[in-house]
Amino acid sequence: MNESNSVREVMTREFVGVSEADGLAETGRLLRAERADGAVVLRGNDPVGTISVGNVLDQLLDADAHEDDTVSEAMESTVPQIDVDDHVESAADQLLSSSVPLLVVFDGSGDVAGVVTESDLVRSVALSRESTAETENLEPARTEGTAESDAGYSNQGICERCGALTSDLVSFNGQLLCSDCRDV
Repeated sequence: MNESNSVREVMTREFVGVSEADGLAETGRLLRAERADGAVVLRGNDPVGTISVGNVLDQLLDADAHEDDTVSEAMESTVPQIDVDDHVESAADQLLSSSVPLLVVFDGSGDVAGVVTESDLVRSVALSRESTAETENLEPARTEGTAESDAGYSNQGICERCGALTSDLVSFNGQLLCSDCRDV
């Protein structure tokens, strides 16, 4: 990953948020509709936990599950968090070392700025590789030589038929040819 990337550059600003009192089946449908791996559980505007698709399924498939089960019964009560200015590597380390599907990103004033998911990190890696590949395929910059070194060759070129270095090239049938090859 590109070390210059901050969490701010890769995070998702729009995220799925649910309440503790929301129905579990309803939350599962919302996560599926939004194609999200998890949601931030909010009490008002304050995050109080997270819930993943796995949490929802585990609770719904439990033999003791009820139709009226709520998010509060299946959610993780910790809020995995990261600062908006932290490096992407920190986010990757936190996501890999925990079982949560997302990190809640906080800005400098303590407000929720967004979330970082594994998908965001994969996208970051793909984009950095793409930009690296683009710069690797560029032709090296040409440098201009001194007047002394170019003086003898400034009016010369290579014949495209015989390969001779000459100052007498003329375009003939789409090729630059020397006087000997034009006569043939």
